[in-house]
Amino acid sequence: MIDKTLPGASVTHFIDHTILKPDATDEDIKKLCQEAKQYGFAAVCINPPFVPLAAEHLKDTQVKVCSVAGFPLGAHPSEIKAQEARWAVQHGAQEIDMVIPIGQLKMGRWEIVKNDIISVVQATNGDAIVKVILEACLLTDEEIIRGCEIAVSAGAAFVKTSTGFSKEGATIEAVTLMRKTVGLNIGVKAAGGIRTLTKTREFLTAGANRIGTSSGVRIVEGKE
Repeated sequence: MIDKTLPGASVTHFIDHTILKPDATDEDIKKLCQEAKQYGFAAVCINPPFVPLAAEHLKDTQVKVCSVAGFPLGAHPSEIKAQEARWAVQHGAQEIDMVIPIGQLKMGRWEIVKNDIISVVQATNGDAIVKVILEACLLTDEEIIRGCEIAVSAGAAFVKTSTGFSKEGATIEAVTLMRKTVGLNIGVKAAGGIRTLTKTREFLTAGANRIGTSSGVRIVEGKE
């Protein structure tokens, strides 16, 4: 387990240790899981095909397996997102990070967005929590607020800033707005471009209670 004298020891349980790059291999996932166990991260976040491997390596630990649905564009039909989520949960995922249909939100088609989220929430059958990725860099403040409100009404457990695959990642402004909108009973996950302990603490102070990053070890070791 983690050396409590490391600079970032206090933030380990907020971190989703992440590999979502397209060229990830089995060995990358095994290393990710080993690091997650060593440092006590909240979860590993991986693409669906790696869920069975991660679930096997993390069994009998406190580290959760998180996978994605509709990633990274949110442009999949809702039925496909739901099936992705269902498959991942059946194979060991305990958390699902889904991307909303961003264009539909921007067009004001609230019911389509809500039903998209509901389809994924229902597909988990209560066996996983759902985090809703808004891709805040593509939205106005008003759209972020409405997206958060829809996610809460659809049964999501978290709202999340970003995929990390768009033009910008998490910002303090977006996290602050999201926390203000959802209140204290819904989680806020900041992800995208968070690579240092200083930034991690800034996002936690702004209201995030999960940090999605591929730099978890660097953060915990306090490397700036």
